[in-house]
Amino acid sequence: MKRILVALALSLAIVGSLHAADDKLHTRARYRLHTGDTLLLQYRLSPELNQTAMVGPDGYVDRNVAGSVKVSGLTLQEAHDLIVQKASERLNQPELNLELKDFQHPYVMVAGQVYAPGKIEMREDMTALQAIMLAGGFRDSAKETKIVVFRRISQGSDMAEVRQLNLHRVHKTMQL
Repeated sequence: MKRILVALALSLAIVGSLHAADDKLHTRARYRLHTGDTLLLQYRLSPELNQTAMVGPDGYVDRNVAGSVKVSGLTLQEAHDLIVQKASERLNQPELNLELKDFQHPYVMVAGQVYAPGKIEMREDMTALQAIMLAGGFRDSAKETKIVVFRRISQGSDMAEVRQLNLHRVHKTMQL
């Protein structure tokens, strides 16, 4: 009986630690606002001030109540708190519902010897091979050994990481 309880406690500890590790692997950073994002601002007690605003190229949104506020790079909650703070200068305890109405979808550009080169929206994490397959796959003239990937290092940066991939073996094993 004692062995069963020890085994049960040990297995629960292992499952708990695996769950914690799994949570760490699947935790994503909160979305940060970018140029072109569309926000819906709704004031509960002042509906005449409701508006839809787009984040401009400079990172600012123009608001009815207190002018421009820089929101680019902020999470939705941080933008909410900043807008409420600015609106409090003119309104008494404003109650704001801030909603992300539309956003710039992340994308990849696939060029070169593929059947359908162009922009591909990313709905989830994507590998280079998946992007190539979504672009119609390799043409016969493609060099699968010389795939060049350019990846922006961080949002708003002009710096990029460049890697050369060899997808020849993967491509050959996938042919039916």
